Amino acid sequence: MRPEILNPLFCSIDTLKGVGSRYLKLVSNLVGGQKIVHLLWHLPYNIIDRSYSCSLRNVEEGKIWTGVVKISEHIEPKSKKQPYRVICEDGTGDLTLNFFKYYKDSLKKQLPIGAKKLISGKIQWFNGQIQMSHPDYMTDPSFENNIKGIEPVYPLSSGITNKMMISLTNQALSKLPDMPEWLEENFLKEKKWPAFKEALIKAHFPKSAIDLDAMSPERQRLAYDELLANQLTLSIARLHHKKKIGRSVEGNAVLRQKLLKSLGFELTNAQKKVLEDIIKDQKSKFQGLRLVQGDVGCGKTVVAFLAMLNAVEAGFQAAIMAPTEILAKQHLETISAWAEIVGIKAELLTSKIKGKKRTELLEKLKKGEIDILIGTHALFTDEVIFKDLAFIVVDEQHRFGVEQRLKLSLKGNKPDIVVMTATPIPRTIVLTRFGDMDYSKIDELPKGRKPVETSVMPISKINDVVSALKRKIESGARAYWVCPLIEESEKSDLAAAIKRFEDLQKIFGSDVGLVHGKMKEAEKDEVMERFKTGKIKVLVATTVIEVGVNVKEATLMVIEQAERFGLAQLHQLRGRIKRGFEAGFCVLLYGAKLSETAHERLKTMKESEDGFFLAEKDLDLRGGGEILGTKQSGFEEFKIASLEFHKDLLYTAHKDAEMILNLDSSLQTQRGKALKNLLYLFEQDEAFLTYKA
Repeated sequence: MRPEILNPLFCSIDTLKGVGSRYLKLVSNLVGGQKIVHLLWHLPYNIIDRSYSCSLRNVEEGKIWTGVVKISEHIEPKSKKQPYRVICEDGTGDLTLNFFKYYKDSLKKQLPIGAKKLISGKIQWFNGQIQMSHPDYMTDPSFENNIKGIEPVYPLSSGITNKMMISLTNQALSKLPDMPEWLEENFLKEKKWPAFKEALIKAHFPKSAIDLDAMSPERQRLAYDELLANQLTLSIARLHHKKKIGRSVEGNAVLRQKLLKSLGFELTNAQKKVLEDIIKDQKSKFQGLRLVQGDVGCGKTVVAFLAMLNAVEAGFQAAIMAPTEILAKQHLETISAWAEIVGIKAELLTSKIKGKKRTELLEKLKKGEIDILIGTHALFTDEVIFKDLAFIVVDEQHRFGVEQRLKLSLKGNKPDIVVMTATPIPRTIVLTRFGDMDYSKIDELPKGRKPVETSVMPISKINDVVSALKRKIESGARAYWVCPLIEESEKSDLAAAIKRFEDLQKIFGSDVGLVHGKMKEAEKDEVMERFKTGKIKVLVATTVIEVGVNVKEATLMVIEQAERFGLAQLHQLRGRIKRGFEAGFCVLLYGAKLSETAHERLKTMKESEDGFFLAEKDLDLRGGGEILGTKQSGFEEFKIASLEFHKDLLYTAHKDAEMILNLDSSLQTQRGKALKNLLYLFEQDEAFLTYKA
């Protein structure tokens, strides 16, 4: 239950003065929530210095000027193109206020002739006259001390003014309670950080541009608080999971040995080590929860299958959940072939399987006649009942957060869970997103895999690329041609992709296929199937081709406007032509004059195939918010902290969280109770849900 002291911060924003239902929607969209606390995390990005004040005779052009004037005349426009003008003076000179959008009666009421008003805005000179268009402030001179000085400038959206944000923030800050300190006194002194409340007030009212910096004491303090809340939540979940009594699952290795003998290749040392980690989890009496990360083509699926066999050998069932039906079907192809070798039953369940077939399949599952079930999210609906599920593999599910993992762990009789990803993730994001899990990494590729040769070319060389592609296709190769699809320009991007498809059709005829996001799932499946079977030789794709899609004969890839992709995205795409043992060729075409960052990105891509190195480089080049397309992939988004600037603070917060819970696992000490305030402030309620689960 949320501490009572915090309740005022969790009232709706529309309880503040000046916010009705219309503004509530606008403000909540801007600040990322409807509660007063969300205003506190919406920090200014700039300042306006309104301290400049002198006589009008000495005023400088381009400056923000604040001063008291007397209204002397209103001049109405003679045509629609002219502004409404209000003439004022201060005894040393005149100032013309220009209004291009106005209500005449309102201006006459607000600026009556003879009245003294405090005016603030940008000075302009025009035809020898001192002018100001749409002043920022026109108010009573008694407010001079309130307006003169440094004014914070907030990120805004349509319909919201900076004045409104300042007013709402002031009201929100007035509701901020005095709370016991949750950071250690010596640590604060060492860092020279202020108390939380002081830091938040200073962050909202910076005195100079230095105070806006991510590394200012105030912003570092707030970033650390947010990172500590994140790490505490994940550590609590991890601690709780470690205490969950599961059951020991230990097979006799007969099926595993049978499969390994039939594979025709030996597992790499990295595969063996990760398999050992998973089986150790399975043997333990506690429920296992592990993230397995491996680069493209490292052989995660065979490791997962061998771990599933351990469960089947012990008399239990296993399941693997893929993000899409295409990948689920692909897993079925691979796993059913292996299952046949060792003499067990693997089946596919998706939302498309209906009627009698579905009923029969569910009945077999319940009776234990299916050993391994493959599918999508449909696997974990209430109607799907296993006889005895002991092991779950979750493949490429970046949206699968702490709460979802918690719910999944309750399916069956406390099964062990492995989350697999072929997306190289920087250590910082592993900590902030998957910190509740044990972690293993397959960082070695099978012997015999040939590197992909990567070239970087301007779009002007496209004819040369097409000619080279034609020669390769004629010799039996298959190719992907990727066009970017960015949300903001979806229609034009789609049109460009269709045009590229039509252009390539003129050369390759019916050998060219097209997949894009607007197609129905069945249409996409059908085109992908034709590409896999070789009926299509060139596949034009507007969407990022599914992670894990496996067409071994595809050894060529052209990526148009490669400068619009991040390193990790480019690496994932290039991984599609790294599935077999033939050498691959990737061409990165750039269409515009490259920025320094884009040039560095493409150069790095050409020089390295190490996904883990590229992921860290991507973080450096693009920052935490965009890494791996995280805004779309459900990775942790911070309100104040930035993994670009606060990486070291994250590592410190990680150690701090572990130390706190080692000493006070249920947060019952004085500091522990203060830390509960922190967790609720940053809405890390998962920590408390975990306690109750």
